[in-house]
Amino acid sequence: MISTDDAARTVDATRVTINAWIAKGRAIGLTQTKRGFRMPRWQFEPAMWAAIPKLSAALGTTEGWALLSFLESPHGALEGLTPRARAIEQGRADQAISIAEHEGN
Repeated sequence: MISTDDAARTVDATRVTINAWIAKGRAIGLTQTKRGFRMPRWQFEPAMWAAIPKLSAALGTTEGWALLSFLESPHGALEGLTPRARAIEQGRADQAISIAEHEGN
């Protein structure tokens, strides 16, 4: 997990931009008991970066914990593997997005 400041440096953006992306479902930001967000570092990998806004829209949420839960929970349609590991990281983001659309409705 990284801070919003670390994320901003990773993608050459500002913390304000990162916070806007979180609010729009463009990035996963996990709320903390203290001020700010923690962010999974892996979301900035190209395959994940392209899939996250589509997953957010399909699930109908921008809430970071909900997005993370979907991505990291084993799913029967993926032979018990997680959407992140089974579909997105193997170049099959469309499969994960399709599953998210069914769960989001």
